[in-house]
Amino acid sequence: MIDFTNCPRLPHKAYNGANGKKIAIEYKGEQYMLKFPPSGESKPTELSYTNSCISEHIACSIFNMLGIQAQETILGTFGVGGKTKVVCACKDFTADGKQLFDFCSIKNTVLDSDSNGSGTELADIMDTIEKQGFVAPDVLLKHFWDMFVADALLGNFDRHNGNWGFLHDPSTGESGIAPVFDCGSCLLPQADEKVMASVLENEDMLNTRVYQFPTSAIKLNSRKINYYDFLTTQQDADCGAALKRIIPKVDIEQISSFIDSVPHITDLQKRFYKKYISARYELILQPSFELAVSEQEQQTFGEPIM
Repeated sequence: MIDFTNCPRLPHKAYNGANGKKIAIEYKGEQYMLKFPPSGESKPTELSYTNSCISEHIACSIFNMLGIQAQETILGTFGVGGKTKVVCACKDFTADGKQLFDFCSIKNTVLDSDSNGSGTELADIMDTIEKQGFVAPDVLLKHFWDMFVADALLGNFDRHNGNWGFLHDPSTGESGIAPVFDCGSCLLPQADEKVMASVLENEDMLNTRVYQFPTSAIKLNSRKINYYDFLTTQQDADCGAALKRIIPKVDIEQISSFIDSVPHITDLQKRFYKKYISARYELILQPSFELAVSEQEQQTFGEPIM
């Protein structure tokens, strides 16, 4: 159990973003962004604040398990206003002087695009990936689809252009892909104990949260992408290649063991997170992976003889 309340504050560092308060602290000689959960009072649940900090920690840890570099996170507590809240400490990957440029700002540099930086239409994102000059387009394309597949596993409904991007080193002039960050919209952060218990007990409620929502923030023909529909119809060859890279790395037992070790959450929450991730893996990603492998085999060996 880690209490960040008395950690030194770093007053000359600030972070943007709409969801929850953020402060800079020093912990064990390293700089961290401490994220506080946003209020859940506007939602019809029994939560006084959302589980987004828990989602952040679990999701970032799973990204790292899948070989997709994500920010390092630590769950702990912080006392403020007479209340103690569960917070997520995110190691600041710009502490060494690197500059973070989100994809939204990079998208704005593409002058012959009709969409603005915040637009999440898939075709526009693909166009920007091809035309931007910060990272090799093939490397960035691979990262984008790897991230998309992992977000599908975790049910991320808010991977917009402002929460992924690049790190630029002004001392060398070099740029690279930033660690994955801002994963608080994974794993149904607004679900309270009633919702979690219902999902665990009712297959229809679980299936609704797998097949119907959450959707991706990325749009196809002006509609937010449904993860199941998109992945199981193999609408993009590069996405299919990402499935073949990422799915063999998904170790449900490893993920379950990790969730069992997460502090500050109840047994009900642990059962819910394990069930939810397993269901998305079995119902969305496994069938999509098998279809991608099957299509590759047909392309390699030709159509089977009937």
